[in-house]
Amino acid sequence: MANYFINTPGNTIRPNRTTAILRESKALEYHKSLSVYQPTPLVSLPALAQKYNVGNIYVKDESHRFGLNAFKGLGASYAIHKILERHPHIATFCTATDGNHGRAVAWACRMAHKKAVVFVPRDTTESRMKAIGNEGARVIKVDANYDETCAYAKAMCRKEGWQLVQDTAWEDYEEIPARIMAGYLTQFQEMEENLHSLPAPGIDIVFLQAGVGSWAGSAIWYYLNRYGNKRPGIVVIEPSEANGILASFKAGKRVNPDCSFETIMAGLNCGIPSLTAWDIIRNGVDVSMSVEDAFAEQAIRELYFPKGNDRRIVAGESGAGGLAGFIALVTTGDARALKEKLDINPTTNILFYNTEGATDEDSFNKIIGARP
Repeated sequence: MANYFINTPGNTIRPNRTTAILRESKALEYHKSLSVYQPTPLVSLPALAQKYNVGNIYVKDESHRFGLNAFKGLGASYAIHKILERHPHIATFCTATDGNHGRAVAWACRMAHKKAVVFVPRDTTESRMKAIGNEGARVIKVDANYDETCAYAKAMCRKEGWQLVQDTAWEDYEEIPARIMAGYLTQFQEMEENLHSLPAPGIDIVFLQAGVGSWAGSAIWYYLNRYGNKRPGIVVIEPSEANGILASFKAGKRVNPDCSFETIMAGLNCGIPSLTAWDIIRNGVDVSMSVEDAFAEQAIRELYFPKGNDRRIVAGESGAGGLAGFIALVTTGDARALKEKLDINPTTNILFYNTEGATDEDSFNKIIGARP
């Protein structure tokens, strides 16, 4: 069964520079100005909901975003746009990545006619590196894990005079990660005429997968800011072997988890949570969970081989993370307290975000080929 922590959130937004940037964000307006902008589809899966005995299941499918096969272009493009408003002569941007963020930075730089240097950890697959390189970036593999690669990218930026665009925050590096988080708000605002209507959301529980937590933090800020105490229930999902948020909840502070960092959920394969995202997460999450890779594989197959008339959704290992957590929750027998906390029942409406498509085709094809 998944490991979990039941939180008692304050449901408050602490005023600071990050939350001010989120509140002032005009990301949707900016993204609508791009010729490639189209809102991503919101898919209803009634047959899957019937299988798991809940009211409705919805999936916001970010695999269609900007032709990048993932949502990360929202954050990278908006952050680079805001940086260039003040510093238009920057020539080179740099980042560390597990894959999707690096490709997004490279794509945004290409649109802005700037150079991109992308460092990737030792376990990054060739297909992910190729996708980044195809956007015009210089891609360099580092013999290090994700956190160490971030530190290396930071050092190289200081040495070479490049502009770092990292989606995790630390002391004295908070504004750019906040701009990235602000860019992510577009996908939540796109649903304000349906699931995110006022005065209350049309959903009961949201499952959010997390790596360093910047995207999850953006989502949680959105729900708290829009609904306050009337927000939906929020569950954060991580891989069992890269569970920095769960470990931080259990420790009562940000920590680097003691785990192997070996998981197929490459986009979630991160260590210590982002500083500013953690502050939002701990104040707005009901449950933190970690799940084994097998549940991600099952989730991918559930979406790719739909039941009844449900639409097929192509989800990558990280993209299926939220559904993986839900499946672990409702199909294993030792989570009674957690199920009671979330009150999952035959009328519950649940929202998932498919944050990436098949970004590693070899891995994806192996998983769907393993259908029982």
